Amino acid sequence: MKPQVNIVAVVDVIGALSGSTLLDGNLCMMDDGGHDSAHQGTPNLCTIVKPGQVVSWSALALDLQTPVEIKSISFVPDQSAEQSASEHSTEDDKQHLDVWSGVVPNWLTPGVPYKYRLEFQMYEGGNSVMHIDTPALMCQ
Repeated sequence: MKPQVNIVAVVDVIGALSGSTLLDGNLCMMDDGGHDSAHQGTPNLCTIVKPGQVVSWSALALDLQTPVEIKSISFVPDQSAEQSASEHSTEDDKQHLDVWSGVVPNWLTPGVPYKYRLEFQMYEGGNSVMHIDTPALMCQ
């Protein structure tokens, strides 16, 4: 087992802001976990992890002149995994992080995908914050 799995979200910021969506090809997610994670290259990435493993998330803009950063990561509330390690800091602390990291807890049920919300900040303004609830972590 690798001690860390890295998840990268590549965002077409211009496409997302123009279409007001992270879908329609505006978000591509990949990991380097070394296991057969499902849906690589899509917003539905399901990353295979092991308890105790560090998971790190980062965001990259497709066009390097259009900034994007992860504003928050949280687990979808209707599941038993309710928060990530990253949520323990204040929102002001989180806005300037380039990489978010957390440790996979040992109580996750193997084979059950735990969906999380990934929220992005792109520029400023009314439509500059968008999120997606479809990616997941799943213990093997």
